[in-house]
Amino acid sequence: MCLFDIRMPEMDGVEATRLLAGPQVAHPLAVVIITTFDLDDYVIGALKAGARGFLLKDAGPVLLVQAIHAAAQGDALISPSVTGRLLSTLANATNRSTAVQPIEPLTEREEEEEVLVTVARGRTNAEIASELHISLSTAKTHIASLINKLGARNRVEIAIWAYETGRISN
Repeated sequence: MCLFDIRMPEMDGVEATRLLAGPQVAHPLAVVIITTFDLDDYVIGALKAGARGFLLKDAGPVLLVQAIHAAAQGDALISPSVTGRLLSTLANATNRSTAVQPIEPLTEREEEEEVLVTVARGRTNAEIASELHISLSTAKTHIASLINKLGARNRVEIAIWAYETGRISN
């Protein structure tokens, strides 16, 4: 588990994240970026580099602890103040015709029960289970299936895919 700032001496947090958690890393570490720089380029760069969390320094200790726990469990947490703007930016900037298609088609339940939508909107496993009236283990099973079918490494990549393909919008 690593906590990085965007701006650090010698190497910035995005590059450090890429080296320790990037797509080419066989056994990536869980990385959370915490910074004062609320810029979409930093957020997107950090997430593409493999970060499992992105928080602003004014997020407070409770959210920081939640982000660390989420990252350690393989989940992701992005500052609520950043999430809406980021997803809107992704939805408006993507070219849906070139979005990667799933390795296997999604089942009706994965889409019709809105599992994809709830993950993309940043809901926790418990919140998904509650919203969809399913058990926690069923929610986890659906999320694991989405990760496998989409070739995603984490929930953030599921959310990006959902917006890129137009499955959800702002």
